[in-house]
Amino acid sequence: MADKRELLILGGGLVGMTLALAAARKGMTSHVVDRADMAELTADGFDGRASAISTASWNLFTNLGIAEGLEPLGCPITSIAVTDAMRPGRIDFQPEPHEGTLGRMFANRDLRLALFRAAEREPLVRWHQKAHVVARERGEHGVAATLADGTRLEAALMVAAEGRQSPTREEAGITVARWDYRHRAIIAGLIHERPHGGVAWEIFYSAGPFALLPLQDDAQGRHRSALVWTVSEDDAAGVLALSPRAFLAEVSKRMGGMFGALELNGPRAGWPLGFHHTAKITADRLALVGDAGHGIHPIAGQGFNLGLRDVGALVQVLAEGRRLGLDPGDAQLLARYETWRGLDTFTVALATDSLTRLFGIPGRLPSVARRLGMGVVQRTPSLKRWFMDEARGVSGDLPELLRG
Repeated sequence: MADKRELLILGGGLVGMTLALAAARKGMTSHVVDRADMAELTADGFDGRASAISTASWNLFTNLGIAEGLEPLGCPITSIAVTDAMRPGRIDFQPEPHEGTLGRMFANRDLRLALFRAAEREPLVRWHQKAHVVARERGEHGVAATLADGTRLEAALMVAAEGRQSPTREEAGITVARWDYRHRAIIAGLIHERPHGGVAWEIFYSAGPFALLPLQDDAQGRHRSALVWTVSEDDAAGVLALSPRAFLAEVSKRMGGMFGALELNGPRAGWPLGFHHTAKITADRLALVGDAGHGIHPIAGQGFNLGLRDVGALVQVLAEGRRLGLDPGDAQLLARYETWRGLDTFTVALATDSLTRLFGIPGRLPSVARRLGMGVVQRTPSLKRWFMDEARGVSGDLPELLRG
């Protein structure tokens, strides 16, 4: 007899696996299919990227029971400093003492390990690693995927969580608006002489944003940060080809030497940057989550958090439908998910794209105008509060699992 489950999640990355665990918390069963191998994804040095986890996303991890194990591995973000090329007129976002932090920074490897280990312990999640989907079916009464080894997996609802190049989305014929920024994010780990104080820096240059994200000190007590340096596509190969000494000299120059002596902590990597947003995030017995539905510029570190809000909303809609005896693939439930997430994802995507373009205008006068605007925000508590709530992910209609 086929092992038919409620969800067939195609893509077992950070968003897909979080979805499986959140669904299990509500009693729903799932198949999770991923081409990757857990051992490779969690190997030291596989992926030097780090993610900012907002307050709302941390609430989700707490409600899933994985926050306690992650807590010692994360670095609290105590404040965010935003500056136009290190010139006067920056904005400092700092929450009130009773509000805690603005989020936490984690190495992606640590997030993966926590999610994968939780999935291995969860009987309601059946995880298919190193599995290649050769056929997808969506019918009136259910969905199915056939794997390369002939295994057929059946469920009530198919969820595409495969990321920006989602083959499930493409096969479904969902229209996507997209463009290439002609930028590449240079990712590197840094060890530095002076402590970062938990401050996340967003330094805007006309060529692209330069972000310094605080990480925990390593086992030797050395201070660490994650660097996300956006450069033009034409310059990316040259930046990556710089000797370590020359690369660190350029990095130190752009941060005004504020961290003192620098050294690299691991290899450098470059990731192409683009924008895409789907016309809709559902189809017959299909829902999109995370980057399968929306890919944004990392300028504000909100991409992963946006995907986790998708997870919370989809699980809540399905759980409430389940209590009413509705099938997970019911068109009414998918319509509610579409309505709930559509405006939020579009608004965040538009905001990040606009910021990228606004701060990319070169010249003295645009810089002066930007800094005047930043000064207004700095002196207006209500505006600062709005921006901080957005950064923490606590504004709007939050799904139950993302509430404190």
